[in-house]
Amino acid sequence: MKPTTAALLAGAGASALAFAATPAAAQDLRVFIGGQQRPDVVRPLLDRYQEANPGVSIELEVGGATSELQQQYLTTVLTSQDDALDVFLIDVVRPAQYAAAGWAEPLDSYLGDERDAVLDRYLPVYAEADVVNGEIVALPAFADAMFLYYRADLLEEHGFEPPETWEELMTAASAIQEAEGDDNLQGLSYQGAAIEGANCTFLVPYWGAGGTLTDAEGNVDIDEAAAEQAFGFLLDTIESGVTKANIAEVGTDDTRREFQAGNVIFAINWAYAWNRFQTDEDSAVAGDVGVVPLPAFEGGEPATCIGGWQWAVSAFSSNKEAAVDLVRFLSGPEGSKHLAINASNLPVIPGLYEDPEVLEVNPWFEFALPVVLSARSRPQSPRYPEVSDTIRTEVNAVLAGIKEPEAAITDMEARLQRVLR
Repeated sequence: MKPTTAALLAGAGASALAFAATPAAAQDLRVFIGGQQRPDVVRPLLDRYQEANPGVSIELEVGGATSELQQQYLTTVLTSQDDALDVFLIDVVRPAQYAAAGWAEPLDSYLGDERDAVLDRYLPVYAEADVVNGEIVALPAFADAMFLYYRADLLEEHGFEPPETWEELMTAASAIQEAEGDDNLQGLSYQGAAIEGANCTFLVPYWGAGGTLTDAEGNVDIDEAAAEQAFGFLLDTIESGVTKANIAEVGTDDTRREFQAGNVIFAINWAYAWNRFQTDEDSAVAGDVGVVPLPAFEGGEPATCIGGWQWAVSAFSSNKEAAVDLVRFLSGPEGSKHLAINASNLPVIPGLYEDPEVLEVNPWFEFALPVVLSARSRPQSPRYPEVSDTIRTEVNAVLAGIKEPEAAITDMEARLQRVLR
């Protein structure tokens, strides 16, 4: 039985562990994160750790604006067994891959008797994602899910409520676009480029239409009717002019930037976007943004894609004990709260969803926890890069108009059967 939201919140305080500094000798650590993961926010957190641990010096390396680019770099470093990195962030879909490749140092022996207590403080889906074949291969950094952002000022001006269905969204977007008469105003933006985000762009309406990727025995089984409905909806957004014609070129941060510039009515994006909309100096929408769970099809149930990032220790680090100690700090209550307040990263520790300081900055976190708890996971597999490439390239081909949905569905199923057999 899954724990209730109330139970998770109630148990958060009891399971939270106080951080205690342990390294005594001088240690030089190198931490790698992506450019989209707010190095300006992570750096002060690392500085805080250094102040509490005078013998530790931490260098922050930043690279790769997308999950794919970060993965390419880490694959190069770790395949060569290079000890240049000690700690790095990995996407929630990748722990099984890193465990199979032997790239992530198992953490169980370092945690000792505290192993179960450490895992118990996290939202279950993240604790489970980081345990592969019984071993802890990473610890959660922050949770994530996709939400619908909207221009609250435009909806109010034109008499629309935040949509609860995709049909309502299409109606509102078209009406506001027509009334505004601005050729640069997009009704909806989402991720159509051949990146990880395109997997969720397809899976959200596919799941919402009742589709699953595998049957009860774990065999690949694409629901053709659900896939056609999902692709039909996405193509309708293009053909109606609600999304721009070149949506197949739009990445995650493109959606964020275009909404932030005031050129989008509705945007599907991750939690990090809220902080950028409200605090970036160049934001044209600060104070005029609303956020709600993703809509459903009429008569259906809403679905969202779970995301999030995990702190892992390199199996080739020369400073593993110090690296594990740093990861325990970064993944603990202090680290999770810092990221929530300063980057609107969803907490991995449930009690923080009721923290007054967190809610003051992110009032919408009050409804975010149930969304995260009900979010669905992309396939977990040591061969996830191939799974990801299969889905996102087929989705991108359909959105770019170079492949018909029927052919994409057939090819997607055939390729997934080879990868996930």
